[in-house]
Amino acid sequence: MERKYVIGLDYGTLSGRAIIADCKDGTVLASAVKEYDHGVMSEYLPDGTELTGTGWALQNPKDYIDVLKYIIPEAVAQSGVSSKDIIGIGLDFTSCTMLPVDENNVPLCLLVKNVSRPHAWVKLWKHHGAQKQADEINELLKKRGEIDNIQFGGKISSELLLPKILQIVEEDPELYDEAASFLEVGDWLTQILTNGRKRSGNLAGYKAMWTPETGYPSKDFLLQLSPKLENLTEDKLGDDITLAGQPVGYLTKDWAKELGLCAGIPIATAVIDSHAGMPGSGVSKSDQMMMVLGTSSVMLALSENGYSKNGVVSGIKGAILPKQYALESGLAAVGDMLGWFVDNCVSWEYKQMADQQGMDLHSWLTRKAEKLSPGGHGLLALDWWNGNKTPYVDGRLSGVLVGCTLLTKPEEIYRALIESTAFGTKKIMQLFAESGVKIHTIIASGGIAEKNSLLMQIYADVLNCEIHISGTEQTAALGAAIYASVAAGKDLGGYETIQEAVANMSHLKDIVYKPNPPMVEKYVELYQMYCNLVEMFNPQKNTTMITLSQLH
Repeated sequence: MERKYVIGLDYGTLSGRAIIADCKDGTVLASAVKEYDHGVMSEYLPDGTELTGTGWALQNPKDYIDVLKYIIPEAVAQSGVSSKDIIGIGLDFTSCTMLPVDENNVPLCLLVKNVSRPHAWVKLWKHHGAQKQADEINELLKKRGEIDNIQFGGKISSELLLPKILQIVEEDPELYDEAASFLEVGDWLTQILTNGRKRSGNLAGYKAMWTPETGYPSKDFLLQLSPKLENLTEDKLGDDITLAGQPVGYLTKDWAKELGLCAGIPIATAVIDSHAGMPGSGVSKSDQMMMVLGTSSVMLALSENGYSKNGVVSGIKGAILPKQYALESGLAAVGDMLGWFVDNCVSWEYKQMADQQGMDLHSWLTRKAEKLSPGGHGLLALDWWNGNKTPYVDGRLSGVLVGCTLLTKPEEIYRALIESTAFGTKKIMQLFAESGVKIHTIIASGGIAEKNSLLMQIYADVLNCEIHISGTEQTAALGAAIYASVAAGKDLGGYETIQEAVANMSHLKDIVYKPNPPMVEKYVELYQMYCNLVEMFNPQKNTTMITLSQLH
């Protein structure tokens, strides 16, 4: 039988990646990656305009196109696969990452007249500048008695689509009027590749308050937020929505020529990057949890029923796998937090010692932290360095480090920060259990899961659970490729169902992190201390962190 292949595109926070995967067994033949030239813009726009205020996390959409034009031809060339044997493209993207476009799908920030207007640019998922607007939405939901009916963890986050749009309405209303549409970047890319207008149910169902039954928020609700928003759905969103694994359209001739592919191959519905990791890692049972460990972290578990409170989001049924909900939660900073510490809080002497050993600072600190025991460093940390997703859903909350003395060493802080993220993850697993989903096995993916064995063992001990590692470093990209194989269908050489594709194309590494009983016991007491610290800074009882964020 003639081999067929699919492309998986994985757009992360700082770079984009393409893989070529074999439809038969998921073997990754080639991978190409490119960083975004402009990275994350938090202080200045490309023309030098200063970003005033806090919470900005913007990107340049041109970077996504530049990445696309490089990674696909490069991956195809590396693979040696004929373009005639590539039967589909799948795509995942960070979310909610949103941009305003004109009637031709041209991003408003790329028009000369808008280059100095911050709200014309892409708002990355971790843009927290819309916290005020998120608060307004939550207050209105409470006033209308609708807060318990939403599928967003009992509270709207500043990361979602509507707060970001409302921020534009309030801070640059003329730009709102100018925008023909507000798009998730994942949808924008699939639309320009197909010259279509379809949107992803995965993106809309988790990030835009959309359900198949009720659509977007009602006209009445939107009107109460702002008169400008009354016709938001009809005028600037649209309701042509498809679910995961379905084609949104077919590759245009122009883009086929640009990318060196055949015109007319199906493009699968875009999904959230972490969500693509669920089929990519082979998670298909309700007692399994997928854990993505990277810049931030995401935990996903399957459920027959929706559950949305305390920062756990159920989204919509069928958004990731057919006929099931996928409970989502996570930590707002893992790699970001460790990176901040290494970049800003480690002495020159340590950097010099790491260089002498031919090691980067993360590896050096990890090696030293491995020699420490749980609690032996005398420190306790709260993992809110980039706000909190669970249980409080508040981007204004901040990190805490307790127990420092003049004798405290960098590796001790480093380990305490790692432990804090494990404690935060344990709290999430307890919330999953409250919903009726009890986790017995964890499948981890992401750069940290691949590279940091200390962190993984600490997680196994704190969570008291076996942790397996996804079979490929490109788990999300493989998930996107799996969706592409389903969009292509059996006739082209793909699959009829997502479950069938997952069974054939995903796999695990032989590495398994098992709980160490003595360590498990030691971490029980430390976890209780962590819970006490969480409760101490509960924003519903203690507004210190919120007040501090407002003073910044």
